[in-house]
Amino acid sequence: MSMDATPAPAEETEDRRGRGALTFLRDVLVIVLVALVVSFVVKTFLVRSFYIPSASMENTLMELDHILVDELTPRFGGYERGDVVVFRDPGGWLGPQVQAAEPSNPIAAGADWLLSLVGLSASDSEDHLVKRIIGLPGDRVACCNELGQVTVNGTAIDESSYLLLPEPGAAASAVEFDVTVPDGSLWLMGDNRYRSKDSRYNQDQPGKGFVPLDNVVGRAFAITWPLDRLAFVDAHHAVFAGVPEPGGDG
Repeated sequence: MSMDATPAPAEETEDRRGRGALTFLRDVLVIVLVALVVSFVVKTFLVRSFYIPSASMENTLMELDHILVDELTPRFGGYERGDVVVFRDPGGWLGPQVQAAEPSNPIAAGADWLLSLVGLSASDSEDHLVKRIIGLPGDRVACCNELGQVTVNGTAIDESSYLLLPEPGAAASAVEFDVTVPDGSLWLMGDNRYRSKDSRYNQDQPGKGFVPLDNVVGRAFAITWPLDRLAFVDAHHAVFAGVPEPGGDG
């Protein structure tokens, strides 16, 4: 009597199910890996997410706003006066930093890593700062003129469209300054001018208040959270439209 080696119909069905489940898991794994790689590339070369840890940029950016930062475009077109930029501390701006606590377990650490890849975690935000570009390389930036305004290359700028002052008629800066921005650097100031420890207050640091362009991560272009704050970040380029090129001031 011969033995039939062909699997019974029930066994065939079970085998197909097993192969189908493995194929499905493989496809899901491939999709997840591709998504993570794409998100990593986007975060590394195109866009990053940060949250605002202080009130120094109010009312343009509010504390705990989440923003998107364009890393790519400035590499080709450079920066303009008025751009709001995120940058690494050039040295001494943030003072002594307490090292951020590591996630308490491997699962939490892995989750934070995955979220950072897709731009949903911004755990390094407190190691960065966000300010507005007032002076480009070569610009002479000073304050204050007889009307309490900042001047760039001898031209007064009307910052009323974004500046937050403690009272109407207050000068654009509580401290006077007159600087020329060196090559490869920026002069940056916060919109909440009396509550921003920006270039003005870091002139005693090794960088003399100037921020190297190499320290700039990119240009903030959108607020993504909270949802009722969803908006593009206004660079107010028109404020600087009348500023002459360096060397053209009187």
